Amino acid sequence: MVKGRQGERVRLYVRGTVLGYKRSKSNQYPNTSLIQIEGVNTQEEVAWYAGKRMAYIYKAKVKKNGSHYRCIWGKVIRPHGNSGVVRAKFKSNLPPKSMVE
Repeated sequence: MVKGRQGERVRLYVRGTVLGYKRSKSNQYPNTSLIQIEGVNTQEEVAWYAGKRMAYIYKAKVKKNGSHYRCIWGKVIRPHGNSGVVRAKFKSNLPPKSMVE
């Protein structure tokens, strides 16, 4: 810990898994993504994450601003179902490569 600080460390981020786009039987809506946040299993736990920012971080071949890593920012909109999945909207749609295989 840093000298002079009291108390426990605070986790500043949590990982999640991109499950896919919001969809119906025949259409999918790529402007809204479904994310499973690690350790979140109920709709009540999701309520704390509503409105929080999230980032999709990926690695590119070409350096931009001195880094190979890039980021797409988004925001948690609402829960999706009862199992801890959230709906999130990102500044630009997430690439299909981000989905679980």
